Amino acid sequence: MTKAERRELQERQRAAKAAKVATGPQISGAGLSVKSPQATTPAPSNPKKSSKGNESPLQTKGFLTTGASGPSSKSTKESKASAAAEEADGRSRGLRIFSHFALQKPVGHVAKGDVHPAIVHLGLMFAEFKISGANARCIATLSVFKRVIQDYTTPPNNTLSRHLMTHLSVQISHLVSARPMSVTMGNAIRQLKLEISGSDIDLPEQDAKDALYGKIDNYIRDRIIIADQVIQETAMKKIHDGDVVLTYARSSVVQKVLLEAWAGGTRFSVIVVDSRPMLEGKRLLSAFTAASIPCSYLLLPALGSVISEVSIVLVGAHSIHSNGAVFSRAGTALVAMMAKQHSVPVVVCCETYKFSEGVRLDSFTKNELAPSGDPFSSFPLNRSPTSLIIQNQPNLEILNPLYDLTPPTSITAVVTEAGVIPPDSISSIPLALGRLI
Repeated sequence: MTKAERRELQERQRAAKAAKVATGPQISGAGLSVKSPQATTPAPSNPKKSSKGNESPLQTKGFLTTGASGPSSKSTKESKASAAAEEADGRSRGLRIFSHFALQKPVGHVAKGDVHPAIVHLGLMFAEFKISGANARCIATLSVFKRVIQDYTTPPNNTLSRHLMTHLSVQISHLVSARPMSVTMGNAIRQLKLEISGSDIDLPEQDAKDALYGKIDNYIRDRIIIADQVIQETAMKKIHDGDVVLTYARSSVVQKVLLEAWAGGTRFSVIVVDSRPMLEGKRLLSAFTAASIPCSYLLLPALGSVISEVSIVLVGAHSIHSNGAVFSRAGTALVAMMAKQHSVPVVVCCETYKFSEGVRLDSFTKNELAPSGDPFSSFPLNRSPTSLIIQNQPNLEILNPLYDLTPPTSITAVVTEAGVIPPDSISSIPLALGRLI
């Protein structure tokens, strides 16, 4: 045999001997019979003795054992497993206090029940933030509900006023699973259900559907479109020649107010303050520059350098509550409080159908998470965006709350279609509208 063949034979013999010892045969030596250490060796009671050289009791007495099956290797595996579990638990504990924030379902979320295809499509648009903004979401929802009602057929032995409510509940549940319902959607759906329950059961089905179409169109026209026109006429009077108007993120009604004021001959400049991750102010900036309005664009951290030059702050709202607090895009509270610190009036443009009778004291109890996106895209400019994308980082969690709460003490006035209301009188809105929200 050559030297290599002898070495190979010895290796095979050692492997066979190690496998025989690991299966639990008895080890004999000097007239003693000892079973495998896994079965009979107790755990050492003195940690100082057992830690000497990481040797087991059998190894200290001269018996041959395998390192793969000894107690020390078993405890090492257990310690490694517990350490990994603690590490994973520590990572998850980091944002556990924000776990109640609504997380969007994946795009491939399977709908339950008889969901209309238009509702499925709208849910995807909501989940991907392709439709954002309280007014846009409410109009889209009501428009899709018209299609749902159009394709609906009352089953035998049922009435439209009762069974349609059940059918719509399935559609609403799917939309809520895609993205939490806004206050505007809740108020609109509540009004729609009220109209459905009040339908005449003696009307033919198509006539009842036509009546509901008219109710939906009237709600969109009166509570959103005409309301915005009235707010435009009222808020325009707050802007004068030479003013510097500051606005944050993007509000559709604020955009209409400023464009209408510029078209009416008032000459002013606009400062658009924006923030990540959505950067909605870019769309507002493009609309203003297209109308030749002089604009400045800056991010939220630079607000302190320009706030002393501002004449008035105009912002929108996602919802407004009975205690006068305004729930709006995250960062609005910072803008309003800094404006108050510099004695700059803060005017909120908000339709009355965004009113909620509840009292909200913070933005932590209920909120949404904005889409994360790439937090470092195009920064710094001398590096390619692909080199800055964060991927597969198990120790990194990005938290982007979508809204914050502006206290009423930081708001000067709220402009609605019912008039200019001080923040401490917001609770009078239902009375002014005959308790119709």
